[in-house]
Amino acid sequence: MPDVIEKVAWIQVEHGRLLATRTHGRELFYLPGGKPEPGETHVQALVRETEEELGVALDPATVLPLLTVEAPADNKPAGTVVRTTCYTADHTGTPTPCGEIAALAHLTHGDHPRASATARTVLDHLTAAGRLLRR
Repeated sequence: MPDVIEKVAWIQVEHGRLLATRTHGRELFYLPGGKPEPGETHVQALVRETEEELGVALDPATVLPLLTVEAPADNKPAGTVVRTTCYTADHTGTPTPCGEIAALAHLTHGDHPRASATARTVLDHLTAAGRLLRR
C-alpha cells in the first residue's frame, strides 16, 4: 500500500483561470494549501494555509468541498501519493506571494506542463466542467 499524504487546497477560478502557486526553488505550480496540522480540521488548515501563502482571509462559513484528487507526490519516494481535498471559499484580500511562495500564476488548461500532477488533474476536471479556459 502506498504512503498517502493528506492535503487541502483552495480552488479559486477567475475569468476561466485557476490560481496556482510556485514555491521557492521549485519549477512547477501547485494549488494553494497544504497539510493539516495535528488536531486541525480541513477548514482550519485551509484558512491557515491560504493566509500564510497568499495573505488572504477565507470566510470559513463559505468553504465548500469541490473534489478530492489523488496523484503521485513530487520529490517523494516512488509510490507516494498525495490525496488533496479541494475546496472553494469566499475571501477578502488580494492574493500575494507570501512566505514560501515565490510566484503566483493563473493557469488555463494549456498550462498543463507548468503544473504539478495534482494541479493537472484539477485543470482537467475544471475544463471538463466548463469552468476553465483551454488556452
